Amino acid sequence: QVQLVESGGGLVQAGGSLRLSCAASLRSFSSYAMAWFRQAPGKEREFVAAISWSGVSTYYADSAKGRFTISRDNAKNTVWLQMDRVKPEDTAVYYCAAGPNRDYSNYVQYDYWGQGTQVTVSS
Repeated sequence: QVQLVESGGGLVQAGGSLRLSCAASLRSFSSYAMAWFRQAPGKEREFVAAISWSGVSTYYADSAKGRFTISRDNAKNTVWLQMDRVKPEDTAVYYCAAGPNRDYSNYVQYDYWGQGTQVTVSS
C-alpha cells in the first residue's frame, strides 16, 4: 500500500523557518517526481515546488522562489521542503505528491498524495 506521510508543520512567526518532510512507502520512489502543493481555506490547491526523479531539476511557484527549497534523498524515500522567510500568506495545508516526470505544476498529473500537514504563519 502506497503511503505518503507529511510531517513538520506547525505554527511559526512571519520571517521564521519551517522544514516539512514527506516519507514515502513507494516502490521505485526514485523513479517518481515529487512535489509539494498547498491549499488555504476557501482556495484551490496550488503548486509550490517539485523535484525530478534524480533531484537534478527543481521547479518552484513564483511565490516560493528564493524562499523555499525542495530536496530529496532517494536512499531514504524522503522529500523535504525547507521554508524560509515565511509569510502569513503561506498559511495552508501542505501536501506531498508523487507522479510522473512531466508537467510538474499540474496537480492532476500526480498519482499519490499524502494527508497533508498544517502550516500556520502568524504576523
